[in-house]
Amino acid sequence: MTGDEPPLLALVGPTACGKTEAGISLAEALGCEIVSVDSMLVYRGMDLGTAKPTLDQRARVPHHLIDVVEPSEPFSVARYQGLARDAVSRIRSRDVRALLVGGSGLYFRAVVDDLEFPGTDAATRAEIQALGAAVGPEGLHARLADLDPVAASRIEPENVRRTVRALEVVAVTGRAFSSFALGWERFPPERVRVAGIDVPRDVLGDRIRARVGAMVDGGVLEEVRRLVDRGFGGWLTATQAIGYAEFARHLADESTLDEAVASTVRRTRELARRQMAWFRRDPRIRWFTAGEEGAVPLVDELVGYLRG
Repeated sequence: MTGDEPPLLALVGPTACGKTEAGISLAEALGCEIVSVDSMLVYRGMDLGTAKPTLDQRARVPHHLIDVVEPSEPFSVARYQGLARDAVSRIRSRDVRALLVGGSGLYFRAVVDDLEFPGTDAATRAEIQALGAAVGPEGLHARLADLDPVAASRIEPENVRRTVRALEVVAVTGRAFSSFALGWERFPPERVRVAGIDVPRDVLGDRIRARVGAMVDGGVLEEVRRLVDRGFGGWLTATQAIGYAEFARHLADESTLDEAVASTVRRTRELARRQMAWFRRDPRIRWFTAGEEGAVPLVDELVGYLRG
């Protein structure tokens, strides 16, 4: 992205705040195409559980970075960065503005900022995963604490995927995983004009419960059953999607449906808190407060702000 290009436009915020429909209305009003900023919408066949825009919604406005890979394929933020920047370039080549919409903070910054992501090595990663299977999540995390205590302090011990990634980077590059984040807090203001949706915690909790209930009513159990039949449990990155593991355990008679729903709601609320903590650190975001109806009633105000 060069300095003579107009800034990207963006709508960010926590899960269940109403970004999807508001983003579509914004894109229609501003003449934009949407670039998804979501780490789970890239997977085909994971629709209801990720609250993916429907085909009807995508027919209203062109969407990019949705249904990019099969759930069985590993997917990284580095790969996303290349694909998203290519999508933005292609959109701009048609003299159209790009509107980023989503809640994955790292993916957002991967598009608008010059973040450096180290490469991967499948053989090294497989060795570390085998080690993790032998010593368990806490043992693997303890190894990371010895090699890169800064990274270990930022990764929860039960998050095996991120622990494996951090150890892989150390092994492949000889550098601490945490060293790649140096300089990430510069936030160049000219890159993006971004609106953020804030929702009071109790209201967002109600919206999350309603969303999970709607997923169940809409057939998410059938969607999960199809994924399980294809080998869902062995897919490293796709299994991080909230709700899928919970409903898979229910289908295996390891929990009741009520337990699966409660766990999904709890994890989604935790995700929303993490998303807001990430976005609150970015001084470029202008915040707009939504109520029970979510972000949609704010569209006119959002259009005025993003137009400048």
